[in-house]
Amino acid sequence: MPQPAQSTLKTEPKSLQQQISEAVQNRATPISQLLRLMSALDADTTANENLRLQLRARIGAPLTA
Repeated sequence: MPQPAQSTLKTEPKSLQQQISEAVQNRATPISQLLRLMSALDADTTANENLRLQLRARIGAPLTA
């Protein structure tokens, strides 16, 4: 049984900062993803405090905001 051709396109992994920035801007990002990003951010000792505040604000923001 033949295998379908796999894409050889490789993308660079996004930095945590990029992921958080995109998640904060995208109102469709699920809360579970936001919480995973917060967990990763808490584990990063070199993380910018401003990122942490932005993500916390986004997690607590109403959906209609």
